[in-house]
Amino acid sequence: MPYEPGSPECRVLIDCKDQLAAMLLALARIENTEHIREQLRSVHNQLEGLHGLYRRNGAAG
Repeated sequence: MPYEPGSPECRVLIDCKDQLAAMLLALARIENTEHIREQLRSVHNQLEGLHGLYRRNGAAG
Protein backbone atom coordinates (compact mmCIF):
# COMPACT_ATOMS: atom_id res chain seq x y z
CA MET A 1 0.00 0.00 0.00
CA PRO A 2 1.60 3.28 -1.08
CA TYR A 3 -0.11 5.45 1.55
CA GLU A 4 1.71 5.85 4.86
CA PRO A 5 -0.64 6.56 7.76
CA GLY A 6 0.18 9.55 9.91
CA SER A 7 -1.16 8.13 13.16
CA PRO A 8 -2.36 4.89 14.71
CA GLU A 9 -5.93 6.13 14.23
CA CYS A 10 -5.32 6.62 10.52
CA ARG A 11 -3.94 3.08 10.27
CA VAL A 12 -7.12 1.70 11.88
CA LEU A 13 -9.36 3.76 9.59
CA ILE A 14 -7.43 2.68 6.49
CA ASP A 15 -7.63 -0.97 7.54
CA CYS A 16 -11.37 -0.71 8.17
CA LYS A 17 -11.97 0.95 4.80
CA ASP A 18 -9.94 -1.78 3.08
CA GLN A 19 -11.96 -4.49 4.83
CA LEU A 20 -15.22 -2.84 3.80
CA ALA A 21 -14.01 -2.61 0.20
CA ALA A 22 -13.25 -6.34 0.23
CA MET A 23 -16.69 -7.06 1.66
CA LEU A 24 -18.32 -4.99 -1.06
CA LEU A 25 -16.48 -6.91 -3.77
CA ALA A 26 -17.43 -10.26 -2.25
CA LEU A 27 -21.08 -9.32 -1.77
CA ALA A 28 -21.34 -8.08 -5.35
CA ARG A 29 -21.17 -11.73 -6.43
CA ILE A 30 -24.33 -12.54 -4.45
CA GLU A 31 -27.80 -11.62 -5.61
CA ASN A 32 -30.11 -9.50 -3.47
CA THR A 33 -27.32 -7.81 -1.50
CA GLU A 34 -27.73 -4.29 -2.89
CA HIS A 35 -29.30 -2.94 0.32
CA ILE A 36 -26.46 -4.33 2.42
CA ARG A 37 -23.89 -2.96 -0.01
CA GLU A 38 -25.51 0.48 0.17
CA GLN A 39 -25.22 0.39 3.94
CA LEU A 40 -21.59 -0.70 3.75
CA ARG A 41 -20.83 2.10 1.26
CA SER A 42 -22.41 4.54 3.70
CA VAL A 43 -20.19 3.28 6.52
CA HIS A 44 -17.16 3.47 4.21
CA ASN A 45 -18.02 7.10 3.40
CA GLN A 46 -18.38 7.90 7.10
CA LEU A 47 -14.97 6.35 7.79
CA GLU A 48 -13.52 8.33 4.87
CA GLY A 49 -14.88 11.54 6.39
CA LEU A 50 -13.44 10.69 9.80
CA HIS A 51 -10.12 9.81 8.18
CA GLY A 52 -10.15 13.19 6.43
CA LEU A 53 -10.57 14.90 9.80
CA TYR A 54 -7.59 13.01 11.22
CA ARG A 55 -5.48 13.85 8.15
CA ARG A 56 -6.36 17.56 8.38
CA ASN A 57 -5.78 17.69 12.13
CA GLY A 58 -2.50 15.83 11.73
CA ALA A 59 -1.35 18.22 9.02
CA ALA A 60 -2.36 21.22 11.13
CA GLY A 61 -0.83 19.88 14.32
